[in-house]
Amino acid sequence: MEKVVITGMGALCSVGNNVEEIWTNLIEGKSGFDKIKRISTEKHDTTVAAEIKSDEYEAIVKKYWTRRQLSSTTSCTRLTLAAAVQAIEDSGIDTENCDKDRVAVLMAVADTGFEDAEREKPTNMILKIMPSAAPSLISEKFGFHGASFNLSCACASSGYAIAFGAQLIETGVYDIVVVGGLSDYVTHDRVTGFNQILAMSANPDPETACRPFTKNRDGFILGEGAGTVILESETSAKKRNAKVHAKLSGYACYSESVNMTAPMENGEGMKIVMERALEKAGISPDKVDYINAHGTSTYLNDKYETMAIKNLFGKHAYELSVSSTKSAIGHTLAAGSVIEGIVSIKALNENIVPPTIHFDEPDPELDLDYTPNEAKKREINVVLSNSYGFGGQNVTLIFEK
Repeated sequence: MEKVVITGMGALCSVGNNVEEIWTNLIEGKSGFDKIKRISTEKHDTTVAAEIKSDEYEAIVKKYWTRRQLSSTTSCTRLTLAAAVQAIEDSGIDTENCDKDRVAVLMAVADTGFEDAEREKPTNMILKIMPSAAPSLISEKFGFHGASFNLSCACASSGYAIAFGAQLIETGVYDIVVVGGLSDYVTHDRVTGFNQILAMSANPDPETACRPFTKNRDGFILGEGAGTVILESETSAKKRNAKVHAKLSGYACYSESVNMTAPMENGEGMKIVMERALEKAGISPDKVDYINAHGTSTYLNDKYETMAIKNLFGKHAYELSVSSTKSAIGHTLAAGSVIEGIVSIKALNENIVPPTIHFDEPDPELDLDYTPNEAKKREINVVLSNSYGFGGQNVTLIFEK
């Protein structure tokens, strides 16, 4: 069975327009939160989000796709294309001379963001609302003939995509899989919907609206962004002498099959998916150094994820580091797994744990090392990254040096 490595990474979000910029700002404890500017919040309970602050992605995609092609896309789709370009460029793949039948494209797009401002110019509607637009355009541009499709599993979407992409490589179907994810932009429908189920914070202060693992947390905050990783067989990577960021040594997907919006009691499903990912990797729990937690800042997630970690890792739970990337960039929905996976890989290679910022009053029920407010240097050889989506969709990814 082929081993899977990561040879390219690209991302854009509220704290940066590329992987290095995002990483630098995260370890410096910078926040992407601010008052929502994309839409009027007059009729909304939530007034804070982590919005994209630059249109740099537009310049990136204009180098690769024609004006006519881009006119059939939403801003969100173009953001996804930009992250994919960054990852492909980072990988050093010879897109002209590689075996294009052996390259697949798998994107995690729950929604293309065809709402609000996009509807003011209702042209090419069919293509704009098509979730598979991004993988299709990527395949078309680079001439990749492997499978090109979209996967949607709520907030675990890009983690599921990485897991399935890895299987396609392990079983020898493809040598390379371009895997990415997209977060829909802040829209009236999105804010209204999450407020209706009381999932998002109504705190109007950007500095305290999202506080994972703290006593006074009251919900997540939307984050905008996109990310892409290049999964490649170790054989292919060695053959072309590629730079390798990390090894994807384990993964697991698990459907809790209990409730559409609430996790299994006491974090049992969260524990199971982490346990199965470790089994897949052949790694004992005491070898994990850092967990990039789902860490949404909702009451149940943070409580149950902590319980799951303690139940699985035992006393080692107090020796490993935990943090939530969402404390800085918000919940990037379908892009969450891949962006947080990229952050996990950077932590692995830099031996630095990014902090959980906005951490104020500790919750007495939650007593792990959540890396409060400041990054921490420590040796990191194994990272575990969690994502949990509505519908009971759980995924855990494990990266090794």
